[in-house]
Order: sequence, then C-alpha cells, then structure tokens
Amino acid sequence: MTDKTDDTARLAELRELVRPPVQFLLTRLQKDLGDNLLSLCVVGSALTGDFHPKFSDINTVVVVGRRSHQLLEQLAACGRSMGKRRLRAPLMMTREYIEQSLDVFGVEFLDFQLNHAAVYGPDPFAELSFRKRDVRLQCERQFKAALIKLRQGYISALGKPKAVGGLLLECAGELAVLLRALLWLTDTDRPREALPTLAAAAEKFEFDPAKVAPLMTHRRQRTRPDAGEVDGLFEDIYQVIDHLGRTVDAFGESDDA
Repeated sequence: MTDKTDDTARLAELRELVRPPVQFLLTRLQKDLGDNLLSLCVVGSALTGDFHPKFSDINTVVVVGRRSHQLLEQLAACGRSMGKRRLRAPLMMTREYIEQSLDVFGVEFLDFQLNHAAVYGPDPFAELSFRKRDVRLQCERQFKAALIKLRQGYISALGKPKAVGGLLLECAGELAVLLRALLWLTDTDRPREALPTLAAAAEKFEFDPAKVAPLMTHRRQRTRPDAGEVDGLFEDIYQVIDHLGRTVDAFGESDDA
C-alpha cells in the first residue's frame, strides 16, 4: 500500500477538472478492493491538450492482484456514480495479463506508456518493452480491418450522411493511436495530442493531413460533419488509411525478432 502523502501529491499533478473524479474513484477502490488494488493510472486525453472540459471522458486503468466476479460486481455497483463524474468504466487487468498481452495489444500499451499518470501504486507501464514485429503486424491488421469497417459501415448505413458521419468520427478517434505506433516503429518522436500526431505522421509517411484533420476536430468538439461534406470526408480518410496500410505492410520483416 502506498503512502497517502505520495498519493495526494500525484493526484495534485492532474488538471483541476480531472482531480476530483479520480480522487472519488481511488477512494472507492481502496475501500472495496483493499490490498487487491495494486495500481490506478489515468490514461488518454485527460492528461493532454485534447481534453475537452465539457465532453471528454476520463479513462483509467486499474491493476489488481487477482481478478474475480465479485470485483466486477463491486465496480459495477459504482457505475452510475462514475458516469456522473465522466469516468469511463476502468480497464481492469492484472500484471500477468499486461505481460502476456504485449504481443497482441502492443499498440494500446505503447500509448498507455507514452501517456499515463500513475496516481496510486507502482507504475505498471514504465518498464514495458515491445517487439517491433508485433506492433507492425497489429498496425497492419487494424488498418486493413478499418477499411473493411468503412466499406461495410457505409453499406449498412445506406449511405445516409448522419450514420456515415458517426462512422467516420469513430474511425478518426482510433487513428491517432495507430499513427503514434507507426511513428514509434520508425523511431520518430510521438506527440501526445491528436493533431500534432497527425502532422508528424503526415510528414513522415507522406500523406495530406487535411484529409483527416477536419474529422479529428469534429470529434474533439463533439460536432458532426455537414451532410454535404460526408462523402468527400469518407473518400479522404479511406485513401489515407489505405495508404497507411500499404506503408506499414512495406516495412516487411525488418522488425526485430
């Protein structure tokens, strides 16, 4: 169990709007989980300039010593209280799960490692190491899956602008994490915010950032594209994702073993 003074100091480093909800969650976890609570980390936009005080959720990772159904029931019991505080349901995992998942969820754990704040317990992400081959394969798989999702989604939506616009915003929300993984694969510095990440990746991988930037801006501001621009935005982001899928495929087997 960590020192309460240390916990308070780490909480104080969070932005003011994020601090009270995370304090609420930590207090509840300490009460319900006791010694089974190993670490609590804040991840994602709550720590960056992408945070929108009105719309952004607060994402957390809870590391426990052992998983149980009772633990899920305890977390579910405070779900309503978390929702009122814009706390998304925590990602719950064990240290063993983290260690055994780096080959399949390397993209996500790389992003956690880059952008997290451990507010309780030991930092579960600081010392993680990744194989480039695993990350490359995951990136390629996710880019190609995104193309399928866009095609199927457009057909399922019957081409209706509102539904297609929602599909595009969802796609744009997933793109920044993948772009940071691509930058990592090429040993390029990774910005923490979405638009700077887009700019860095566009320069490195030679695509037009203007084809994606409007969707990232819409997503952050919680606005939808106008009906008349949806088809153009669809074609733009499809071309970019197709280009990135081909790019990461061309990296080939130069990854480490």
